[in-house]
Amino acid sequence: MLSLRTIRRFCHSSIAATTCRVSNQIQGGVLEEPALVKLKSERDPEKLFNLFKANATNRLVIENRFAFEDTVSRLAGARRFDFVEDLLEHQKTLPQGRREGFVVRIIMLYGKAGMTKQALDTFYNMDSHGCKRTVKSFNAALQVLSFKPDLHTIREFLHDAPSMYGIDIDAVSFNIAIKSFCDLGILDGAYMAMRQMEKSRLKPDVVTYTTLISAFYKHERCVIGNGLWNLMVLKGCRPNLTTFNIRIQFLVNRGRAWDANDLLMLMPRLQVEPDNITYNMVIKGFFIARFPEMAERVYTAMHGKGYKPNLKIYQTMIHYLCKAGNFDLAYTMCKDCMRKKWYPNLDTVDMLLKGLVKKGQLDQAKSIMALVQKRVPPFRSKQLVSLKSIL
Repeated sequence: MLSLRTIRRFCHSSIAATTCRVSNQIQGGVLEEPALVKLKSERDPEKLFNLFKANATNRLVIENRFAFEDTVSRLAGARRFDFVEDLLEHQKTLPQGRREGFVVRIIMLYGKAGMTKQALDTFYNMDSHGCKRTVKSFNAALQVLSFKPDLHTIREFLHDAPSMYGIDIDAVSFNIAIKSFCDLGILDGAYMAMRQMEKSRLKPDVVTYTTLISAFYKHERCVIGNGLWNLMVLKGCRPNLTTFNIRIQFLVNRGRAWDANDLLMLMPRLQVEPDNITYNMVIKGFFIARFPEMAERVYTAMHGKGYKPNLKIYQTMIHYLCKAGNFDLAYTMCKDCMRKKWYPNLDTVDMLLKGLVKKGQLDQAKSIMALVQKRVPPFRSKQLVSLKSIL
């Protein structure tokens, strides 16, 4: 049986331990936490710079990706590139500057700030801070070059850096290069890069094919785009949501609404879930191809599968229902949309009001107008006067 003295000693030890633990938590967390709050709320670039510099060794700040990126982004937005460089160069001299993952962050932050030279210098000078280069830092530097792609610079970097530092480039490297060539409009070069990828015993993946298909469709070279789609399927590479959406957009643009719908139906069988963009494109495709009943059926099916329409789907439905003369359904959907604080564009509202008035449904038109006037921020007075004149 415990004596009273033992119980007292135990209670005293527990309270002391708890007090010490709370004290440590205050020192380690609550005293440091305001630094994050201050960084987030500070608007003056110089004060922001000084505050971050004062916390340069504070792990709570440095390891917080959002705080770090947000600070650099706001300093760059204020065009204080001198502050950005000072902060990032200082970070490279600290212990974390020997970790490749951290240096990759520095390279990307320089890139997002538009400081390409400093990003490349960081890559080239990694060994001076005792940090080993791998394909990860190479890809980060290549990614920065892709933000504002220049053919000569990218080719030179791809040719020189791997051999200079003994880096074996991977599929990610090729995909960044292919995207850069596509952005520059050098589609044949992008395709040849994919062939070189295969020669290097690297398998093109869904990102490779999606990038190329999108670029060839965008530049109206649909035969090659279709061939790449077929090649992807033949090679056993499954398209993802983005690939499907790109293909569906192409089919809709060509007036092939039924083919677009077939792809929509195929997606779940390949364990790819359509999104609101997919449904919006197929709905629009049927309206444009003059199959409004099918567009409504797709919309109903979307509801049945648990999807909720967003503003773009409401806009598409209301606009094309008005064009098809179905003002009753357009009115119901417009009311539902505006009650959710989403507003179709003014041309669509104008078309709906005119259609309702023409059908003698003045009360419904006034109801829509009342909802239009509740918009925050309000439409311009000239626009409201124009809509009121319809009633």
